[in-house]
Amino acid sequence: MEYNKEKLSDESPAKVDEYGVHEGGIHDVEAVPANNLARSLKGRHMQMIAIGGSIGAGLFVGSGNALSNGGPASVVIGYSFVGLLLLFTVQALGELAVLYPVNGAFFNYAVRFIDPAWGFAMGWDYAIGWLTVLPFEISAAGLTIDFWRTDINIGVWIAVFLTILAAVQIFGVRGYGEVEFVLSLLKIMGVLGFIIFGIVVDCGGVKSDPRGYIGGKYWHDPGAFQNGFQGFCSTFVTAAFAFGGTELVGLAAAEAADPRKTLPRATKQVFWRITFFYVISLLIVGLIVPSNNQDLLGASNSNTKSSPFVLAITLANVNGLPSVFNAIITISVISVANSCTFASTRTMQALAMNGMGPSFLKYIDKKGRPLWCVLIQIAFGLLAFVNEATTGATVFDWLLSLSGLSYFFVWGSICLSHIRFRHAWKAQGHTLAELPYQAQFGIWGSYAGFALNWLALIATFYVSLYPVGGPNLNPTYFFQEYLAGPLVIGLYLFWKCWTRFRGPLWVPIKDVDVLTGMRALDLDDEPLKKTSYRTWMMGLFRGLF
Repeated sequence: MEYNKEKLSDESPAKVDEYGVHEGGIHDVEAVPANNLARSLKGRHMQMIAIGGSIGAGLFVGSGNALSNGGPASVVIGYSFVGLLLLFTVQALGELAVLYPVNGAFFNYAVRFIDPAWGFAMGWDYAIGWLTVLPFEISAAGLTIDFWRTDINIGVWIAVFLTILAAVQIFGVRGYGEVEFVLSLLKIMGVLGFIIFGIVVDCGGVKSDPRGYIGGKYWHDPGAFQNGFQGFCSTFVTAAFAFGGTELVGLAAAEAADPRKTLPRATKQVFWRITFFYVISLLIVGLIVPSNNQDLLGASNSNTKSSPFVLAITLANVNGLPSVFNAIITISVISVANSCTFASTRTMQALAMNGMGPSFLKYIDKKGRPLWCVLIQIAFGLLAFVNEATTGATVFDWLLSLSGLSYFFVWGSICLSHIRFRHAWKAQGHTLAELPYQAQFGIWGSYAGFALNWLALIATFYVSLYPVGGPNLNPTYFFQEYLAGPLVIGLYLFWKCWTRFRGPLWVPIKDVDVLTGMRALDLDDEPLKKTSYRTWMMGLFRGLF
């Protein structure tokens, strides 16, 4: 099969196609700026970015709220459900990102394979989500210090952490990758240490713990499930917020030194590692922390004293260890804040490249940094000082309402983009053998992932109308939980109106361009080898470790 591998000229004039999108912008994000994003992320960075963008306050603190509302079984099932959903999603993203390692990744795929208006909605929804998560994570990092020092105003620590975050940006993507690599290693060691500790506690091996052998006691009293079906559904948004960032491995493809080799390995391993760290650690938490513990009621905010992980250590009466794990939580939220900057800035820059954002956001300096996008993200970080106000908690509730649910829309769009890509690839005479990397579950995995995303959205819609403990059908509570839904619809309609509804409802399969943008890959090389079923167990072992 012959491919057109020509690079678009940097001097090519910008044109607008029938869908209202800048031609060349969708498929060749490097055609406009004088400088390009630096391609300096290596395999170890790629793997740790996916993990580092996920393990944070959502796991260590937010899971306490899920445990209190749903019970230990609901937490394990809910997080496993989202983990399965991500297995299909990350595999689909891996196939697309290896073939098209472009800036903006899944936003560009939605524009290209679904509809420009939907891509616009996904891009800005994703960017806004990370913009609003940053002040929360910085605030959470400041609150973790209260565990040791309550005499220092949180504003001091917010300023310190925001300054550190800004300093990391000076070193560009390589600095981000190295910082993420180190912080993620510390988080992984912390979680592994907790899992070992939790097993010892559950078996009665801690002499200072008056409870002795616990086993599955708390699964019987107060029970495996709390608050029925509502309690179970309430775990989905918490799990989505906790897992959010797993998809960053695809976003980082545009700045990877060798995406063809590093992306497949990262997408294969990241799911198993995330599932191991999340599901196993939360299973341990559910065994050694009763879901009716009153201290869990404060876990809906960023107070680490309500963290079920810290609480598990406190209940075991182990002196000094709660402080150690609180330090792990501090490191984790700083890591997520670091990922916030990467995710939002690269998405905004890609949106501007496609004519879907202010043109000044296109600018990339000589070191490959999208400076204006970075400045906007740091400016949003200043919202963390809202904690100084008496209404700070209410403001953060509304800010976070833009993030958790939005991941389901993004993940569903990745699966749908892969489905439509496969149909277009086949319709235009190509075979799967031509793909340098194939999703392990194929197109059917993307169908399953798309369906699971819809189930999660429906369950979340239900519990937003009928929340645990009420009030039922409360507009304020509903929009605090489901605000991302109206936001996505509003963004979609805005772009449709802006482009005067030009073009069909979605891009016809026959019009999908499956060739442009593959120039970053050497398509004359042999496709990557697929793991045979006989080596599946070895692949599983390597994926975990």
